[in-house]
Amino acid sequence: VRLVEYGGGLVQPGGSLGLSCETSGFPFSAFALRWYRQAPGKEPELVANIDTAGTAYYDDAVEGRFTISRDNSKSTFYLRMSDLVPEDTANYVCSAIRLNADYRGQGTLVTVSL
Repeated sequence: VRLVEYGGGLVQPGGSLGLSCETSGFPFSAFALRWYRQAPGKEPELVANIDTAGTAYYDDAVEGRFTISRDNSKSTFYLRMSDLVPEDTANYVCSAIRLNADYRGQGTLVTVSL
């Protein structure tokens, strides 16, 4: 099983950034997919979830600014982030979940700063 995040980096407040999570080794289309983030000194928090039917859920802090999507043909999913604020600075980790399976990547760092 492999999950690898791409797309992190430094962005100015108000800017946009797109993350992707490339996966392999499990039946992608059968799994719900999530993005978590962990800011320095804080607990991990669930940012967004998309189920196998494509229905998305967002944390209140990112609702309307972030969009999660999936491409089952590529076994890849995405997080589009806009109107970024410094509080969005964190390590973003992608996750695939089904029943007792919970696979996660190593994360990609997003820094929102001038």
